[in-house]
Amino acid sequence: MTTNSDQDRSAHAAGRPLALVTGVGRTVGIGAGIARRLAASGWDIAFTYWAPYDDRMEWGRESGAAAAIGRTLAEAGARCAAIEADLADPEAPARVFDVAEERLGCPVTALVMCHCESVDSGLLDTTVESFDRHFAVNARASWLLIREFGRRFTAAPGTGRIIGLTSDHTVGNLPYGASKGALDRITLAAARELAHLGVTANAINPGPVDTGWMSEEIRDHCVRGTPLGRLGTPRDTAHLVDFLCSDEGGWINGQLLMSNGGLA
Repeated sequence: MTTNSDQDRSAHAAGRPLALVTGVGRTVGIGAGIARRLAASGWDIAFTYWAPYDDRMEWGRESGAAAAIGRTLAEAGARCAAIEADLADPEAPARVFDVAEERLGCPVTALVMCHCESVDSGLLDTTVESFDRHFAVNARASWLLIREFGRRFTAAPGTGRIIGLTSDHTVGNLPYGASKGALDRITLAAARELAHLGVTANAINPGPVDTGWMSEEIRDHCVRGTPLGRLGTPRDTAHLVDFLCSDEGGWINGQLLMSNGGLA
């Protein structure tokens, strides 16, 4: 007897696998770089963005970014779906998966979480509202996305991938750093708890990547502290994600990987 899961696996194997990449709101961002790299490697891409977040940040909204990113993915041969979603809403992760599956017609095989709430503040000046929003977006949404992935995963054992982008910020970055620390633990727990599905789960710390948020002072400080004498780029992170999502990366599991050029 042929089951729905068998049919899903057969359909999945016949075409390009589907990666869901969250936090792809700007063409210069890490998420966009990852989406482009995976598209070039043979993945179809569903990606999320939330323009009101960019409105609150100093760089502002990039008009037409989702459409522009979608065009570059299509040029690489990928089918794609751009999904606007406020991941602070606990109902959003399930809706994102619903939309991705409906538009692209197959289940998600790789989940790459690049989304974040990131507002600089310290122990004494962080508000309760800001603290809660950081944890809602960076920690709770990541848990709910991983949970949804695990509930729906039907691809062949050994093909599933979960990757979370994290940070080691602490001083002056209390809500961001603390919530990213929680993301680490949630992601690494998936390496054990989803082992029966043959899914790997890893966290990547990409170090300082200038996507428009750095001041000259921060940029100079980071370059001086990096043995390779430069800043990280979205391409650096994208290449590592691409490897982890490949067959060759399937033995790396349950790891927090530093990809920061040796920054001390």
